[in-house]
Amino acid sequence: MCGIVAYVGPRTASPIIIKGLKRLEYRGYDSAGIALIEDSNLTIYKKKGKVADLEAELGSHQSTSSIGIGHTRWATHGEPNDVNAHPHFSESSDLAIIHNGIIENYASIKTDLTNKGYEFRSDTDSEVFIYFIEDIKKRNNCSLEEAVRLALHKVVGAYAIVIMSRDDPDTLIAARKGSPLVVGIGKNEYFLASDATPIIEYTNEVVYMNDQEMAIISPQNLTIKTTQDVETTPYIQTLDLELDAIEKGGYDHFMLKEIFEQPRSVGDCMRGRLNAATGHLLLGGIREYANKLENAERIIIVACGTSWHAGLVAEYFFEEFCRIPVEVEYASEFRYRNPVIREGDVVIAISQSGETADTLAAIELAKSKGAIIFGVCNVVGSSIARSSHEGAYTHAGPEIGVASTKAFTAQLTVLFMIGLRVAHQKGSIPESVFREILVEMEQIPAKIERALQLNQQIQYIADLFKDARNFLYLGRGYNFPVALEGALKLKEISYIHAEGYPAAEMKHGPIALIDEEMPVVFIATNDNSYEKVVSNIQEVRARKGRVIAIVTEGDTLIPKMAEFVIEVPATHAALMPMVAVIPLQLLSYHIAVMRGCNVDQPRNLAKSVTVE
Repeated sequence: MCGIVAYVGPRTASPIIIKGLKRLEYRGYDSAGIALIEDSNLTIYKKKGKVADLEAELGSHQSTSSIGIGHTRWATHGEPNDVNAHPHFSESSDLAIIHNGIIENYASIKTDLTNKGYEFRSDTDSEVFIYFIEDIKKRNNCSLEEAVRLALHKVVGAYAIVIMSRDDPDTLIAARKGSPLVVGIGKNEYFLASDATPIIEYTNEVVYMNDQEMAIISPQNLTIKTTQDVETTPYIQTLDLELDAIEKGGYDHFMLKEIFEQPRSVGDCMRGRLNAATGHLLLGGIREYANKLENAERIIIVACGTSWHAGLVAEYFFEEFCRIPVEVEYASEFRYRNPVIREGDVVIAISQSGETADTLAAIELAKSKGAIIFGVCNVVGSSIARSSHEGAYTHAGPEIGVASTKAFTAQLTVLFMIGLRVAHQKGSIPESVFREILVEMEQIPAKIERALQLNQQIQYIADLFKDARNFLYLGRGYNFPVALEGALKLKEISYIHAEGYPAAEMKHGPIALIDEEMPVVFIATNDNSYEKVVSNIQEVRARKGRVIAIVTEGDTLIPKMAEFVIEVPATHAALMPMVAVIPLQLLSYHIAVMRGCNVDQPRNLAKSVTVE
């Protein structure tokens, strides 16, 4: 959701910024723009549409500017158009800003500025922000740095900003609160971005800015201060990220690449943590507070989207094996319903990016009530990782496709390992079952690999159903969240309406939708609810519904009643979501491609949702 790239140093800025904006296209956006210092003037180029449209706008223009800021915008205030695109000028056009986030009190600030005679060019809160900064600078006759600091004390909301000035053409000023910003450190040059993907090509040394911090950056110097004007020492980290991890690697789309990366990503998640032969299971990130988990009276899981579905699977797992009550909450609703949180409650926050605004807000609320926070995320140094008391990284590698795939299976891997460790320490799981699940977990990467070999069969099924207007996904137990995830994937990238339900709930409403045009996907693997699901399949077939069934290899009953059967390798019922979800990911992918949809950048969606 929105992307920031900026550069200052000896190189020509515009190619670096344009390439960086392309690296951030996965975040979701509807316009793009760039600001440069050219012939002692501050110049802005911006365009509705893709970065390619911005490139076309620039045409053959050859800039020699060695400082610049760039942005991809996901519209919040004002429709997507050229005027509302970033960067934005101040009233005098001496300053330019790029901004991620939302300024909640922009309307009152805008009214005050309008009463002073200011006239605005756009509908955005971001333009109000830079007008406000310039107004403070003029009224107080202060430096730009001081004006920014004073403005930050007045605005309410979330932001990551970078500002450049015509009068100080060698300096960038950046700040963040609730929206990510990373500084890449080169030799007499600095890079800024919303995440590390635009930076890794040039340097692997970065500083992740903290909330309520400002950075003053010139080619020779990086100074970081709090918004209280206290200088801090930057903590420089080395990125563990390779350039080829953010390239397509020969696949047609990032989503397909990431689906096929899952044997590796799940294996990487377990590497060094789990050894079935020795019964070894250790997550270094949950040592200090492990006893809090083991003795918790309840666990609250907060997440959004696909991560919420992973949390639902974890609920089944923790309650079955740890015997701890679990509540799974939409992070976006959690903070607004005055939840009952007791000191000592454990909150597990799940987020691929580690920057999800709703989940961060839920964390802060829970912490204020005395809860212990365990973070599960993919991005090292992300806000959720730093806001949690303890936690674990999924080590899935960058996920560029907006629709999460490998994030889901990696999150499940971490959550299962946490659950197994807690259950083993508590003694709530028999040793034989503990060892059995460890063995099965080690085999999951190979079983995912076998499920991926069904790709051609799934492509055939996709071709038959690509023009369907609705889909229904049904499952029970551990497979109910898989049904939700399958439906989410399809609607996200193909724009086909799809719903997931517990299979038994079909009779309580959705059965009214069943006719000869309704595809119904059953996750019907062999578990203790298998016979009940078979009955549900018969009910759909009796109403002429078209059944696509995900079954366990060797199933002889369901193939007699389902129109299409996809067999996946057998595993422990609790682990089956990691295998059963693979055909659903592939089905969604192929249907979307056949419908001509932009698979990696679905309309209206953003990868990292950094506003509430």
